[in-house]
Amino acid sequence: MSTGKKNIRNLSLEELTAAVIEAGEKKFRAKQIYEWIWKKGIRSFSEMTNISKPVLTVLEANYFLDVLRISDQQKSKDGTIKCAFTTFDGHITEGVLIPTTTRVTACISSQVGCSLACKFCATGRLKMMRNLSPGEIYDQVFLLTNLAQEHYGQILSNIVFMGMGEPLLNYKNTLSGIDRITSESGLGISSKRITVSTAGIGKMIQKLGDDQVKFNLALSLHAANDKKRSEIMEINDSNDLATLAEALRYFHEKTESRITFEYIIFKDFNDSLQDARELAEFCKNVPVKINIIEYNPIDQGEFKQANPEKVDAFAKFLESLNLVVNVRRSRGKDIDAACGQLANKNSSITLKERVLK
Repeated sequence: MSTGKKNIRNLSLEELTAAVIEAGEKKFRAKQIYEWIWKKGIRSFSEMTNISKPVLTVLEANYFLDVLRISDQQKSKDGTIKCAFTTFDGHITEGVLIPTTTRVTACISSQVGCSLACKFCATGRLKMMRNLSPGEIYDQVFLLTNLAQEHYGQILSNIVFMGMGEPLLNYKNTLSGIDRITSESGLGISSKRITVSTAGIGKMIQKLGDDQVKFNLALSLHAANDKKRSEIMEINDSNDLATLAEALRYFHEKTESRITFEYIIFKDFNDSLQDARELAEFCKNVPVKINIIEYNPIDQGEFKQANPEKVDAFAKFLESLNLVVNVRRSRGKDIDAACGQLANKNSSITLKERVLK
């Protein structure tokens, strides 16, 4: 990439059309170029076979494509695939492809690193490097779709923003990336197959409501008690449970969507029936479903997996109150691809820094 070039994938169709007309080309060329970029996922301008050489020369001179490349991939014994994606400027982010007998889910990232430092999450120990662009968010889905077809002969069933980073701290790019993924001029994947997970930023949850988003929202709750939640999630100090309850009610009023509560269950921390009662009380705020998630140990972590008997008792108590509960067993643990384990172990620094070392 030459200095001064613009990222063409940051342009809207209207902006691209204006640039094409300014270059002396017909308006319809913009739509052709846009389709190559977002529907066909080109990796270089030279792949645009119906665009004339003079136009390609103009594009090459003035723009670049911020494409992601798969620089490493590991396959778990359960079939889960973890990919390291290298950005155009040498950073690493990760995504995971999770197959089951009935579906294939892509878990993607919104940032390089994370700034929230949740105690149970390996990603939170990384330095926050930068936000991912709409194109880089799109690319994860595009590349993982191809891998799903190659390895499992299936298309993606679901997409979850549960990889690296906090999506609502990269709000504009996350929503723009989802637009490219769901648009008919893009990948055409239904919004209902996409879930955005947040650690809980009240004002941005309300903004999702104002924007009347069509995708699903999940809250990483993990404790329905402010003292406990603040112990493991610093974000709770500025976005406590009362703040989140208000934001969730507002979101539901605007979208009529049911929210998912994610609850990682830790041994002797949040696995008691009293914890379950507190969770049930918090669930009264909005229609919800609850995913109880098995904890995945991380290096030098202070938490342990809850005993299966306590997990079952916890779930049964909630179910006795007619709450919708799923107990999620983790996949990809042997390659550090399970929930909370993404930490760029293949490279926690940029490629440029590796060269310097």
